[in-house]
Amino acid sequence: MSDNEAPPPTIRSAYQEDIIRILVATDNHIGYLERDPIRGQDSINTFKEILQLAVKHDVDMILLGGDLFHENRPSRDCLYQVMALLREYTFGDKPVQLELLSNPDDGRAEGYSFPAVNYEDSNLNIAIPVFSIHGNHDDPQGAGPEGALCALDVLSVSGLINYMGKFDLPLSSASNPNPVESDSGISIRPVLLRKGQTRLGLYGVGNVKDARMHFELRSNRVRMYMPSDKEDWFNVLVVHQNRVPHPPTPAVPEGLFDDCIDLVVWGHEHDCRIVPEPVAGRPYHITQPGSSVATSLGEGEGLEKHVALLQIHNKEFELKPLPLRTVRPFMLGDIFLAEAAEEEGFDVSDQIAVGKFLRARVNALIDQANQLWDERNAHAVEEGEEELPRMLPLVRLKVDTTNVPAMSNPIRFGQEFTGRIANPRDVLSFHRSKARSAASRTATSADQPELSIDDPDLTTSEKLAKVRVQTLVQEYLAAQELQVLGEAGMNEAIRMFVEKDDGWAIQTHVSNALRALMKGVQENGEVDEEELDEVLVKLKEQHNHEYLEKARMGKTAKGKGKEKASAQADSDADSMLMEVNGGEDDGSDFDEPVPPPKKKKAAPVKKAAPAKKGRGKKAVASESEEVMELDEDDDEEEDEAPPKVTKKTNRAAVLSQPAKKTLAKKTGTKGKASFGQGTLSFAPSGRSSTRAAATRAKGKMANVVELDSD
Repeated sequence: MSDNEAPPPTIRSAYQEDIIRILVATDNHIGYLERDPIRGQDSINTFKEILQLAVKHDVDMILLGGDLFHENRPSRDCLYQVMALLREYTFGDKPVQLELLSNPDDGRAEGYSFPAVNYEDSNLNIAIPVFSIHGNHDDPQGAGPEGALCALDVLSVSGLINYMGKFDLPLSSASNPNPVESDSGISIRPVLLRKGQTRLGLYGVGNVKDARMHFELRSNRVRMYMPSDKEDWFNVLVVHQNRVPHPPTPAVPEGLFDDCIDLVVWGHEHDCRIVPEPVAGRPYHITQPGSSVATSLGEGEGLEKHVALLQIHNKEFELKPLPLRTVRPFMLGDIFLAEAAEEEGFDVSDQIAVGKFLRARVNALIDQANQLWDERNAHAVEEGEEELPRMLPLVRLKVDTTNVPAMSNPIRFGQEFTGRIANPRDVLSFHRSKARSAASRTATSADQPELSIDDPDLTTSEKLAKVRVQTLVQEYLAAQELQVLGEAGMNEAIRMFVEKDDGWAIQTHVSNALRALMKGVQENGEVDEEELDEVLVKLKEQHNHEYLEKARMGKTAKGKGKEKASAQADSDADSMLMEVNGGEDDGSDFDEPVPPPKKKKAAPVKKAAPAKKGRGKKAVASESEEVMELDEDDDEEEDEAPPKVTKKTNRAAVLSQPAKKTLAKKTGTKGKASFGQGTLSFAPSGRSSTRAAATRAKGKMANVVELDSD
């Protein structure tokens, strides 16, 4: 640590009865290379070690930051092993020391009586509760009456984990044509916990596209339900986003979160940076545990793998890195072959000499990896741990082949190290630093488009490394002359089919596109056969443009929506809007401020049913009304038939009901304690908000929930 750096946060003095102990891990990627005969069990073995560390350090809970699974649809073997491990290490007779102050039914499965928080279920014997958000690998897929589901939903309804950070998705792409006007942003409801005198607010946001998250934060559309005495709570925010840009994917800036946040647990980035890092101009810190298994052989994966032991006492905290011993040692080397040839005195055109030199470098990396493993074992034995058998290391040698005429087959080269390293097929990585020649590119044709991997300057290994389905599909479609289907939407549908294993993605997109084209042709009236092609091309371009606009999250939105978003983007106001009263009242609902009056009509509909009484808790539901209002921009649609009632996903249907209340135990208040559980009442923050899960009928609508404030 340099002289200018502040020391990491620590807990100066505290009673052990008040300290909340949390084991924090992210990006477990269970199922990565599960069919590999050597590395197939690496991810599950390390996850088992993480659970064992939780038991060893007697933590109060486990917090996972997304990407528990590597695949959106994990195999049955992955699900089986994860469920068995969670049951083995997180169930038991040990009493849970964390008192739940928020409503245990918030976010529960619709139509079922068991609570969303597993240790509040009297039928389950939980010893260590596990809270998790989803990442970009295991995110929810699908929409409609059955809702968007993912593997974490399966673990949640089985009582093994507590799935948080899931927000509503639109029923279809047609139901959310304009993100600025039709969507209501992201609402985050907390899990509020207490141990002794320490109160913890846990906020989770599952992975969304980075462009959207950036837009929502910049536009002050991320709303957090916070206690009115939020300064007395230690607030932890768990996110799973890009922290640094990975072109063409943008990043989410670190300084856009609310000042009431004390610690941000950042998932998705795989390099381990557990020591809390301050954010310039903000009062909170960021910790990045990184992945627990190497899914790419890059520089970030070369850092030692750890999980974090987070200890919280009132507003103080400290983080302790816990090394993971079941992770294979990884050594990364980098050489410039032309310069190395001059120094070592061999000819780069002599394949035998080049191979001998590369083998010597790889052998040196293997020796370093084995030495690192032995040092780990020796240190663990000193700490009283048992010695583990040596694991085959991961070795990657990056070779710059600039000015080298040809290279040997890297796969054949790696076969010589079978049995000595865990990745013999990709031990070598060839690349060139020379800029690509623009003259080498020729005009593309519809029949034989030139793809990025067709560059003659690339070696075979470089071409294999560049193979990405999304990139190839985008380049191929761009070279075609599509008259009906838009390239952007088709590219996204193919990506969902390949990466998310969504078997209906392409069929659904094609059906929606054809339906939209038919409607557009009918609106033009009778069209001559000679003009049909021109009309189809125009409609296709229009729909493609609308799709791109939607993907950019409304950056080119028209009218007042754009002005409002721009004004909010330029302001320095916090983007976290909602407040929750700290439990002084004994029965008030979530209060949501009504948006500014920009609508033209308002037609009241039936009142929402009062919330059901929670288990062992008092609940008083205030009456609420849903008001449907039409936008000012819809003058031409005023004479149409009234739109149908908006459908919602499962999570939206639950959130739309009045929230249940519990009673907080607090001195000086009128309320009384009820079985040690606290109650929260929610106060309006004075800013506008609308509910998520926006949908569109023929006319544009916004559902505004008006609740009486206390």
